[in-house]
Amino acid sequence: MRRNDLQMHDFILDANILISMMISGKSAYKPFLAYFNFYTPEYSLGEISKYQDVIFEKSRLKPDELRQYIMMVFEQISVVPKLVLTSQSIQKAIELSEGIDQKDAGYLALSFQVDTVLLTRDKPLYHGVRAKGFRKILLFDDFLKKAYSF
Repeated sequence: MRRNDLQMHDFILDANILISMMISGKSAYKPFLAYFNFYTPEYSLGEISKYQDVIFEKSRLKPDELRQYIMMVFEQISVVPKLVLTSQSIQKAIELSEGIDQKDAGYLALSFQVDTVLLTRDKPLYHGVRAKGFRKILLFDDFLKKAYSF
């Protein structure tokens, strides 16, 4: 992916990125959340809920500030219900994630469905699907480097 590919592009975010974003509470995320279009499957909300205690414990923000920050984050992200995904997208994602991590099939299915790039910090997923020929995936740290180099 070239730097110009980031201009006004849509991206899928996985739960790990969202959780990390919430724990950090960094206002530095605000500009790129406003500039790009982000999607996440509804499945990610369940993942986030599992770690809500960890998010509140690890965040440097006070609980009320953290809640406001999380609201700001989710005002900029479209949560896509599973019913939007076609059986073809789901099947392709299941096949692609086989032998890597089937829990990530929801993110891959959404990537297939909306034909856009999945951002992740999950290196085994990244390397695993790339080894199978899937190219619409980018490590989040690489995305940030490109996004902030404009």
